[in-house]
Amino acid sequence: MRTVLSIGVDAVAYGMVLFTISIGLSIMMGLMRVVNLAHGAFAMIGGYLASYALRAMGMNYAVAILLAVVGTILICAPLEFLLYRRIYRKSDALTQLLLTIGITFFIIGLANFVFGPTLKPIPLPAALSGPLDIGFRMIPTHRMFVIACGGVTALALWYLLDRTEFGVRLRATVDNSDMAEALGIRTELIYSATFALAVGLGAFGGVIGAELLPVEPFYALRYMVVFLVVVSVGEPDPF
Repeated sequence: MRTVLSIGVDAVAYGMVLFTISIGLSIMMGLMRVVNLAHGAFAMIGGYLASYALRAMGMNYAVAILLAVVGTILICAPLEFLLYRRIYRKSDALTQLLLTIGITFFIIGLANFVFGPTLKPIPLPAALSGPLDIGFRMIPTHRMFVIACGGVTALALWYLLDRTEFGVRLRATVDNSDMAEALGIRTELIYSATFALAVGLGAFGGVIGAELLPVEPFYALRYMVVFLVVVSVGEPDPF
């Protein structure tokens, strides 16, 4: 029984990392109807920013996470304005696949050119790097932190999408964008905000999950299939 519980804790921690990253992709595919194969690249950007903030700038871990999330959103904002807006509601899945995989290869090439083909470690603070006694085994404190982050993320998203005005406007925009616009909802802003939310979640997951999914230049390709599998299991029919 102890062995089962021990394996279960590790599985939950790993699953929470995949959930935190993949939920952004699920939002893009399930709500915005965009097959975004560049989502793994956005998570990678978050990891790169956090690694630089912690190792080169000596920032606090929490501040580095915030910088990574906000920085990734700002970096990806021009992509949303110049490219993604052209495929919202106006393109088929093949066009979306070709565009987003092209963005992925562009980001990978840029990361290799600027930072080199090496692993980018994300140092953990002392509070998260030590062991934690959970009764039946000792586990890294970071894994419990990841599990807690995943749970908080799930609850926050549920509240945002089901209990707020933004969630109502988003669902209205997805269900019938023409009618939503006629009612005064600025659908472009809704799509931009949702894109920022998805990108931020990807970056957040890329940072907190770096111990289990190491950040390196080919991160986007190495784990993209895994992210798609998670989304397919959680959202069997996104279209």
